[in-house]
Amino acid sequence: MGAGVGKVWVLLVAVALLSVGHGLHGSLIGVRATVEQFSQSTTGFIMAGYSAGLLISSWLTPRMIQSVGHIRVFAGFASVVSTAVLLVPLWINPAWWFAMRFLTGLCTAGLFIVCESWLNSASTNETRGKLLSLYMMVTYGALGVGQLLLNISDESGFSRFILVSALLSFALVPLSLVPTETPNIKGARAISIADIFRASPLAVSATFLSGLAQSAFFAMGAVYGFIQAMPLSYISMMMALPSIAVIVSQYPIGMISDRFDRRSIIMILAAASFAVAAFGAALGWLPKSLGANSPILLIAVMTIFGAISLPIYSLVIAHAADQMQRDQLLGASAKLVLIYGLGSLVGPILVGMVMERMHAPGFMAYMAVCYGFMALHALHRRRAGAVSARAKPEDTLQAGPMTSAIAAKAIAETKG
Repeated sequence: MGAGVGKVWVLLVAVALLSVGHGLHGSLIGVRATVEQFSQSTTGFIMAGYSAGLLISSWLTPRMIQSVGHIRVFAGFASVVSTAVLLVPLWINPAWWFAMRFLTGLCTAGLFIVCESWLNSASTNETRGKLLSLYMMVTYGALGVGQLLLNISDESGFSRFILVSALLSFALVPLSLVPTETPNIKGARAISIADIFRASPLAVSATFLSGLAQSAFFAMGAVYGFIQAMPLSYISMMMALPSIAVIVSQYPIGMISDRFDRRSIIMILAAASFAVAAFGAALGWLPKSLGANSPILLIAVMTIFGAISLPIYSLVIAHAADQMQRDQLLGASAKLVLIYGLGSLVGPILVGMVMERMHAPGFMAYMAVCYGFMALHALHRRRAGAVSARAKPEDTLQAGPMTSAIAAKAIAETKG
């Protein structure tokens, strides 16, 4: 492991810089949209632009890498996204902000795909699993750190956007120093969404519901805190701790899921997420005199919710892998990324509409509905019958919402 990290530590530094900037930018847009008095539904529409860009990037970026190489793709995307971030505050217009979010999603997702393919190329079969797990830990941790940068003073309204642009630009520097070859991502057996559904209906439904919930969580969480009249320092903490908590919770959850029916663990976590979200929604309807809107209590609820709910996607990917042949894994993973992306495109728009009508409690009520449906379907599938042999323990640590088809190829190779 030490030798493997020694070869790719510069790459992990670039991933950290990229993730810090990405984490800050997502919450920053939500906060500024609220300051500019955009409605919650309008803000949700703006935030969905990122997911629209991500969907296109997941198809476009691998082809660009094979055509012109890693460094040119990364440099081009880094240049465009740095410019797009700086252009956001120049024109306070929802359509303009949606367009800039679309460019940000297209380029940021492309940057992550380049990093994943680079990591795959730089590692060996012996080190790949551990390095991908470390990659996910660095990504989640840095995303959390990025939220804390919301506390930086910004009287001009431009300073934080400049910081995001600088972080994304600096990520190019270490990657430009790493020699590598373009990985081969061909050779997978084609598989349709219908094939995946026949093998595992829960994988399809839970992936889509995860996209609905997680995209809304990160896109509109800062807006939720803002309309709760929380200070910006508390909002940044509320958005940082769930991502950091995943680093602690994901490994034990993954280990437990390898000892029991993975559908049961998904059901339990989804039910627990439903309960925490329902409790969070109920707090919004209680009288303020009872202290239900205490920032500390809200931060605690969001942290627990994140620690329980965010690892579910990895378990769903591992559950799908349980049902697939080895040569189907790349195709299945790519299709599940597409399903997640479709959910993430709709999620911010839906939660924005719900918050428009129900105000702050609508945010957690929306989460409760998503995970309630997931828990019920997992219970139904658990009663449907037995499943095939489980995947390796480390599989649950290697998949996340930003996993691309290239990273999925690396995951598949660790199974061989």
